[in-house]
Amino acid sequence: MMGWAAFAEADFAVTQGVSVTYNSSGAAMRSFCGRCGTGLFYRNAQFLPGIVDIQSATVEEPERLPPSAHIQVAERLDWVATAHELPAFERY
Repeated sequence: MMGWAAFAEADFAVTQGVSVTYNSSGAAMRSFCGRCGTGLFYRNAQFLPGIVDIQSATVEEPERLPPSAHIQVAERLDWVATAHELPAFERY
């Protein structure tokens, strides 16, 4: 599972580091940190024109981007509906 934050492409800029972009399927462009490989953002001009989806955990203050919806749930595994009931551990 991944948290995403959608922004207008015109309002988006990489201010540090260098990203590497991979065309994963047709119009789907996935960008990663060129140094460590962490997934960063996603663009798809065919289905999301003018939008860039940013993996919210990778931004400086992710708490400022709380989720507002669940998307792509058609293939969601059944256990996801109750995953919040599982034990939680501060460290592993």
